[in-house]
Amino acid sequence: MSEQTQQQTQQQTEQTEQPGPGVVIVGAGMAGVQTAVALRDQGWTGPVTLLGAEPHQPYDRPPLSKAVLLGKAEDSAFDVDFEGLRITLRLGTEVTGLRAADRELDTEAGPVPYEVLVLATGATPLTLPGTEGVPGVHLLRTLDDAARLRPVLAAAPGVVVVGAGWIGAEFATAAREAGCAVTVVEAADRVLAGALPAEVAAPMARWYEGAGATLLTGAKVAGIEEGRVLLADGRELPAGAVVVGIGARPATDWLAGSGVERGPDGSVTADAHLRTSLPGVYAVGDCSSFPSARYGTRLLVHHWDNALQGPRAVAANIVAGEAVQAYDPVPYFWSEQFGRFVQYAGHHGGADTLLWRGDPDGDTWSVCWLRGDVLVAVLAVGRPRDLAQGRKLIESGTPVDPAKVADPGVPLKSAAA
Repeated sequence: MSEQTQQQTQQQTEQTEQPGPGVVIVGAGMAGVQTAVALRDQGWTGPVTLLGAEPHQPYDRPPLSKAVLLGKAEDSAFDVDFEGLRITLRLGTEVTGLRAADRELDTEAGPVPYEVLVLATGATPLTLPGTEGVPGVHLLRTLDDAARLRPVLAAAPGVVVVGAGWIGAEFATAAREAGCAVTVVEAADRVLAGALPAEVAAPMARWYEGAGATLLTGAKVAGIEEGRVLLADGRELPAGAVVVGIGARPATDWLAGSGVERGPDGSVTADAHLRTSLPGVYAVGDCSSFPSARYGTRLLVHHWDNALQGPRAVAANIVAGEAVQAYDPVPYFWSEQFGRFVQYAGHHGGADTLLWRGDPDGDTWSVCWLRGDVLVAVLAVGRPRDLAQGRKLIESGTPVDPAKVADPGVPLKSAAA
């Protein structure tokens, strides 16, 4: 073969191997990583690029409030062979805008073209106004947040946690395990006010005292200064550290003016196939809501399982080039707090009957919600079998006998009418 022919062959090979834009995924958390992996699992052979704002290797978030925070693990990086799967990682790349007409993303490093775009930017924690830059005030959302908090907990100061939701309870649990004195401040009149009915949350509030944490409900924060938290009623709480856990909002502000439709809560308004209002653009995970035919309402689910399951539907639709798989899961999440394993499946909004299984003052119990004679949600405290069997009943929509559901001695699977 002549030198000229070799050069021509090399040029042709380089042109053949030169990737096009392919699928670009914005967000390197669980939803983004799982979308990239699912694309390869389902046969996508084109380029896949994963853009992550953080410089770290993509990681899982649940361990941040547990093993990583307590120094039992250095990180929680995903066990994914990105190179072997031909997934291009561009870390430390913050996306600032979307120009749909050009099919390009704007980043500080320059424009990034795409053929198909997946929005998986997750959510950002809400902050208390006026606390930015105040020493000793922390959030717990990222690996860097956990790294900053770990030595704080190791020093075992008095900690004030603002917010008695899921993340507040989990952090309070870790802080007590580290030996810190803990006070939890909640503006609402009860714990988990935005998540569960008062009668269900009531026994969970008692867990704080049992764990040696002080719980103050109906207590609004007026301000935070270094070393103390000021409440609206005039009380002052000494605080070696303050952790704010008052919820999160979809990380979608960068989409302003892009043409991507968003709801009042900031979530991308995806359709049943997780497509956005723009052609070739999908949204998955914490940043987007989707219509649930199962529950007859639009759901915004800020939980790990949603970020695991949704990508499979997105990948199937991208690979097929059309809407072949709708997304209508039974939402699921778990929380480890104060020595208890709490699990929830379903969506109890719109339920008309609430049934207890077991004594809420005991170590294990469950709550079931029915709409008519159909189970629509179950909360299980230390009763994983109730959760597993209840989840299957919810998925199937099988009618149940309420009397059997309310009998903790009857397996839920046997409650089918």
